[in-house]
Amino acid sequence: RGGGQKSESATQGDDVTAAAVSMDMAAAIAGVLLALVALGVALAAMGVHKIDEMHVGVYFRNGALLNRITRPGLHVKMPLLDRHAQMQVTLQTDSVRNIPCGTSGGVMLTFERVEVVNRLNASAVYSIVSQYGVDYDKVWIFDKIHHELNQFCSKHTLQEIYIEKFHTVDDMLKDALQESVDQYAPGIQIIAVRVTKPSVPRAVMQNYEAMEAEKAKLQLAQQEQRVAEKRAETERKQAVIQAQKQADVSRIDMQKLIDERQAEKEMARIEDEKLLHHRKTLADAATYEAAQRAKSHELLLSPQYLALQQINAIANNTKVYFGDRLGSMFSMLELARDAMPALAKQQAPAAAAARAAATAAANEQ
Repeated sequence: RGGGQKSESATQGDDVTAAAVSMDMAAAIAGVLLALVALGVALAAMGVHKIDEMHVGVYFRNGALLNRITRPGLHVKMPLLDRHAQMQVTLQTDSVRNIPCGTSGGVMLTFERVEVVNRLNASAVYSIVSQYGVDYDKVWIFDKIHHELNQFCSKHTLQEIYIEKFHTVDDMLKDALQESVDQYAPGIQIIAVRVTKPSVPRAVMQNYEAMEAEKAKLQLAQQEQRVAEKRAETERKQAVIQAQKQADVSRIDMQKLIDERQAEKEMARIEDEKLLHHRKTLADAATYEAAQRAKSHELLLSPQYLALQQINAIANNTKVYFGDRLGSMFSMLELARDAMPALAKQQAPAAAAARAAATAAANEQ
């Protein structure tokens, strides 16, 4: 009986041990399952990622670029195997700093900052990344800016780089960058380039400032000389204008005097013609009067009229004569009376000429 009790106790101990083992196994399995679930959740969390706005996502699996481009939002990738990168497809500004370059004269300059505004087209993302990687701007912007600036500086002097041609550097770099990317990396657009003034070594700057001060003095002297020349030219022109004005006034006065003399001459000519016409008229009238008088005289020179005039003359000159020769005086008077017709006949041609002249003058009028 004592041995039976001992065997029953042993059996009960084995059952308890088996139950404990079963519980331990269940707990272990549960732990494994819990670990697997946690690992799955962790892996799932590692596979979920976000692409920001204004970007697109590119993916690599074991280092190889996948032909997959994603838009902004949540996306899933293969945990541990895939990695992603965000590529900005809107305007961005790359700043290239501390760019050394040497001038054609051997002076070392440093451009502290060059800003390049550029944009990557979304349609060209895969091509650009497959050829130049996600850091494509290092090749086509950062390194290219160094190269182009050094090329520019090596061909120009300090004066040209710092002052004379500095305003052209922005456009020069923009055109050079755009030409290169158009040929080798189409899809990158260069919008603008901004270049700051280069820093110059202090000793060179002091010499340069001294030279510029002397140049400023020279330019000031040249400007003053130009002003003096301009003032003298202005005074000369004013003198010429004044002399021309006086000459014009003198010419006008002379022309006025000439016109007055011409007017007076014309008036004198008119007066002379008037006087000549008047005198001619008087002469014609006198000629006509003389012709008429001669004609009347011719008509009056008749023997009877002459005898009448003789008698009247004797009557008007009554005188008393004394002496013994009175008969001879009357004889002379009778002889004169007898000679009057012959005299009138001799004067007839002259009277006829006078009448012809009077008639011609009357016809002319």
